[in-house]
Amino acid sequence: MITKEQILHALSFVEDPDFKKDLVTLNMIKDIEITPHKISFSVVLTTPACPMKDHIEHACRNAIAHFVDKNIDVSINMTSQVKAAPNQQLANIKNIIVVASGKGGVGKSTVAANLALALHLKGAKTGLLDADIYGPSIPLMFGVEGARPTASKTADGKTKIEPIEKFGIKLLSIGFFTDPNQPIPWRGPMVSAAIKQLFNDADWGDLDYLVVDLPPGTGDVHITVAQNYPVAGAVIVTTPQNVALADATKGIGMFMMDTINIPLLGIIENMAYFTPAELPDNKYYIFGKDGGKRLAEKFDAPFLGELPLVKSISDAGDNGYPIVTDEDEFISGNFISIAEKVAQQLSLQHNLKDEQKPNFIQ
Repeated sequence: MITKEQILHALSFVEDPDFKKDLVTLNMIKDIEITPHKISFSVVLTTPACPMKDHIEHACRNAIAHFVDKNIDVSINMTSQVKAAPNQQLANIKNIIVVASGKGGVGKSTVAANLALALHLKGAKTGLLDADIYGPSIPLMFGVEGARPTASKTADGKTKIEPIEKFGIKLLSIGFFTDPNQPIPWRGPMVSAAIKQLFNDADWGDLDYLVVDLPPGTGDVHITVAQNYPVAGAVIVTTPQNVALADATKGIGMFMMDTINIPLLGIIENMAYFTPAELPDNKYYIFGKDGGKRLAEKFDAPFLGELPLVKSISDAGDNGYPIVTDEDEFISGNFISIAEKVAQQLSLQHNLKDEQKPNFIQ
């Protein structure tokens, strides 16, 4: 009869490619069940968007075949438990991811919308907060311009805003509360108060990830979010040309300041090249080449991927259906890959912090 110890011994030879430790040491093996003709167990990943999920499952099957029994039926439940960043204010939100850019016009909101949706499509409970007070575009991109959030009362008598739900994720934007044709001259204190209300007074429920679309630049919104909420990491969006890279550099510098100190999850190069629909294999580098990659190398940050300049992306956003929802579009795969890398970097950040914690003798 196969024993639990034999299975754990076999799986101790399977290493998590990110953490460089075996699955047993990482306590990722759960629910082992053994019958004469079948064994089953769960592998608990740190995110449902793990890019190495298939690789790990394949390695587990090989280990069982090699060290236990090559003829036994093996059932593996690849599940996940997203680790939470310490969060006193928003206890039900495990990770806050901010998406930022140094300047406008680089497609930051498009990236934020598709990133949030891609994380959801990988199985994560996700929300999207449109913190771009000066130019909220999330209602348009999701086709919910006329939506108005309702309010509900909690058990302790507090009134909470109910986010709008679309495509399986929760949405909240200042655009839901203002006239899209009426400009609002925001002063600093008004901005901070509005942002805090979107965070604190909303019933987000349980979320693995809350993606926050920040306004361009380095202003009041960035400081309010950074100093009031435990942001797990920042994603920088840039285009390849030097004028965008110069502003993105300032944005990265802000997150690296001692008073802010938000981990940089990586850099996305948007509009990396132009590809005509009728010539999908052709690439025209109209804004320069590899600017985002060079920026990532400069700051020793992960390069999360590049996105082409294609009409279908803007058309999808204008029509209220972010491009990642269309499985037939090749570009949706780019966003899925980027989402996996963002989730991967978050898991690495959590693991690094755990390793840095002091070990106290009981």
